[in-house]
Amino acid sequence: MGKATGFMEYSRQTVKERNPAERTKDWSDYTIPLSDEEVRKQGARCMDCGVPTCQSGMEISGATTGCPVYHLIPEWNDLVYRGQWKEALHREHVMNNFPEFTGMACPAPCEGACVLGINEPPVAIRTVERSIIERGFAEGWVVPEPPKTRTGKKVAVIGSGPAGLAAAAQLNKAGHLVTVFERSDRVGGLLTYGIPEMKLSYDVVMRRVRILEQEGITFITNTEVGKDYPVSALRSDFDAVIMCAGATIHRNLQVEGRELKGIHYAMDFLHSNTKSLLDSNLEDGNYISAEGKDVIVIGGGDTGTDCLATSVRHNCKSLVQFDVYDKKGAIRDEVGNPWPQYPRVHRVEYGQKEAAAAFGDDPRAYAVMTKKFVGDAEGNVKEVHTVNVKLRIGEDGTRIREEIPGTEKVWKADLVLLAIGFSGPDQGLIQKLNVETEANSTVKAEYGKYTTNVEGVFAAGDMRRGQSLIVWAINEGREAARECDRFLMGATVLP
Repeated sequence: MGKATGFMEYSRQTVKERNPAERTKDWSDYTIPLSDEEVRKQGARCMDCGVPTCQSGMEISGATTGCPVYHLIPEWNDLVYRGQWKEALHREHVMNNFPEFTGMACPAPCEGACVLGINEPPVAIRTVERSIIERGFAEGWVVPEPPKTRTGKKVAVIGSGPAGLAAAAQLNKAGHLVTVFERSDRVGGLLTYGIPEMKLSYDVVMRRVRILEQEGITFITNTEVGKDYPVSALRSDFDAVIMCAGATIHRNLQVEGRELKGIHYAMDFLHSNTKSLLDSNLEDGNYISAEGKDVIVIGGGDTGTDCLATSVRHNCKSLVQFDVYDKKGAIRDEVGNPWPQYPRVHRVEYGQKEAAAAFGDDPRAYAVMTKKFVGDAEGNVKEVHTVNVKLRIGEDGTRIREEIPGTEKVWKADLVLLAIGFSGPDQGLIQKLNVETEANSTVKAEYGKYTTNVEGVFAAGDMRRGQSLIVWAINEGREAARECDRFLMGATVLP
């Protein structure tokens, strides 16, 4: 624990933020780190709670609560409070290979399960986590640690997102020769091309990748396995394969006018922006621009928020975000959403703050369902037609959205971004490897075992579980590496 009375003496404080009106003029990190003393006080708020539910990941009522990688949160909170930063870094790395990724881009289900959160603002766990790893890099404590011996076994990891990177890191620790295949031109998967620069910089991703390379991992980009690299070679060149290619098939919106120009998947918008930004600082023009446009983002989650922040930086003309759900309350519903469930409360994230600074108000419209798109004579979208809805639970427990008569509305739009998630993984490689799938198209592999029907082929992350969190991807990548090591060696020392 931290200081015995710390949770009574200190208030919750998370990372500070740059002025929203100023930070939208660049693509730099929108946050400002706390001082060491401020972070120590946050660590001091950690309680001697007996059962630290923060560090045990669970799924309750369809949402994650607690940390899926079983982070040793009370331990490193206490060490930070005592000023033992290097020891805190060591404990942080025990269960999480990449605390910088979770510290920057995880929704912090650990905080939702914090015992202090029952009647006080929870411990600022993610802020402490990020502060530890950034201090570690700044001090030069994060260094390559290649294995002392090699087993001679070769493993292919397909996909370089968080699941693939975690699997590769763990297998390399066990002494295997690991090659990571990535079909994009840069390593990182959605860490690189799905999360904007101001939220998770590519430099942060590459900082870690360079260490993995120095530890002996080989990365091959611009290579799609099954197309650029034949499956026959994959099976003959490697002793085992772990599939971590993610869930990349976009969920579509099947309404009238969907075929109109100017309607794009959110991830295509974000991907093209980041690639152009990294390639040429947007000078090549190879991206979907929101400049001067009336933009509507359909989807109220994190990806939608990233679209808001990106559109503001493009200098869009107007900006609205549709959320099909009602606006949530400021505090959790103790009956319908009791602790330790992840708190379903109203949040104002960085993108909404930036949109409000640019246009004067929060951009969200709640309980809105899109009915159709209308275009001009050239086939460009010009309007979005909507209706408000209310949620009703059917007799069989299904969720039914009923339209509210008289709430129909027409919105101007010449750029529409669909941020409604992913339906599953691409089936090309799955079929070429003859791997069985579940009814929802994900790879059939039991959680905790990760073995497919094909001997020596494993699956982890979103490709196995469907669209999920970075922290679940790291969890599955680590555990799949453990089972792969067991398959190769007959036993394993990996956690």
